[in-house]
Amino acid sequence: MKRMQQGFTLIELMIVVAIIGILAAVALPAYQDYTVRAKMSEVLLAMSACRTSITEVYQTGGTPPGGGNWGCESGVASKYVAGINTTDDGVVTATITGISTDVNTKVVSLAPLIANATTVALVSVNMGQGLFGWRCGSTVDGTTVSSKYLPGSCRGT
Repeated sequence: MKRMQQGFTLIELMIVVAIIGILAAVALPAYQDYTVRAKMSEVLLAMSACRTSITEVYQTGGTPPGGGNWGCESGVASKYVAGINTTDDGVVTATITGISTDVNTKVVSLAPLIANATTVALVSVNMGQGLFGWRCGSTVDGTTVSSKYLPGSCRGT
């Protein structure tokens, strides 16, 4: 008598489970890095208030306020930012908290640049001239977070 197939064989099911396991093993770490990068975006957003304040002071000139006195360091309410600090020349650093053990307590930086876009602005030389732009995530400026956790727009050299 002809026997009708009743379903999948055990080996076919084991092959499908193995394929799903391999795909999960590859996709899960990539997804975890993606979620850390997404949370890091909030850290950069918290730093943007300092970027605006410092840009305005550089453009208008006058007496520079000094490190920690740019008017943007306190009152940053974010569950991913432990604190924001500024230097005399306006380099902004944020200490990370509550994201992942790989990035917690590490620092990301944002540095003002002058016209050639590679040199950090100095209040003693560049005050009143305006800024060319900002460099984000550079180890030269104090970033200690691995670049794989930084958003694409914040992978300064």
